[in-house]
Amino acid sequence: MAEETAREVGPSGLDIVYERFGDPRMPPVLLIMGGGAQMINWPDGFCVELADRGLFVIRFDSRDAGRSTHLSDAVAVDIYAAMAGDLSTAAYNLSDMAADTVGLLDALGLGSAHLVGMSMGGMIAQLVAVEYPDRVRTLTSISSTTGDRAVGQADPGVLGSLGPQPTDRAGYIEWQVRASRALGSPGFEFDEQAVAARAALSYDRGHDPEAMMRHFVAVLASGDRTAQLKTVRIPTLVVHGTADPMCDVSGGRATAAAIPGAELVTFDGMGHNLPRELWSTLADHIAAHTAGTGHDSGSGTPVPDGSITA
Repeated sequence: MAEETAREVGPSGLDIVYERFGDPRMPPVLLIMGGGAQMINWPDGFCVELADRGLFVIRFDSRDAGRSTHLSDAVAVDIYAAMAGDLSTAAYNLSDMAADTVGLLDALGLGSAHLVGMSMGGMIAQLVAVEYPDRVRTLTSISSTTGDRAVGQADPGVLGSLGPQPTDRAGYIEWQVRASRALGSPGFEFDEQAVAARAALSYDRGHDPEAMMRHFVAVLASGDRTAQLKTVRIPTLVVHGTADPMCDVSGGRATAAAIPGAELVTFDGMGHNLPRELWSTLADHIAAHTAGTGHDSGSGTPVPDGSITA
């Protein structure tokens, strides 16, 4: 496993840094991480779990994350104006990031792949399924939502308690530990050492607070996808935690309700992270989904609505 760089990716001509796990002869799974997060937020062990189930796993830094291209020359984000509806400081939207994703598939010589997205990454994966359906074998949307601001909202009390991110390395690591504890999974063990190590690596790989704000405004600028999601005919798995304070479980339920034939799997006690105790179970669900269990993966024909609570 080593970092690689794809140059001049997609219509925007970005550099995208990625890593691969497993046998490239196996079905490809592209992992898309959320806002302000780097590809390393897909834990190595989780990627190995997927590879061990016969999948060729690719994770990557989205634009403005990690070691991929940062749009540092973009206009400064006015977050309060954006929240009030003035999106003039949005440097891009999620459709641009969907085009990046397809561009990476092109750079890797992949006609299509199974897409697994988490949080904002789930939103990007949804848009790839809407805008480039022939490039998506199956869709898995984790801890995400439809863009309808009536669902999937964050708990303002939890977010408000965190305060701004410090700019120094030690302060950033401490803040990430606090944030991860607050946003994580109360039903599962909190691994402070692993969180601190990942925060340190993230800081060293490309900490960029302004980039996180550009991600946030890109989400706002992309609006409600509910009507578009109703047109998706790709086998879809929706995963959500019932204790998610960053994206309420109503967002996952709305996503599953919008996409015909989508399967919803919820986990009690899971928050806005990937707890170690669930890696094997999540990998089992994704592997079964990509293998076509419960779906006609050849035709993309949806199966009847179903909901599973795990």
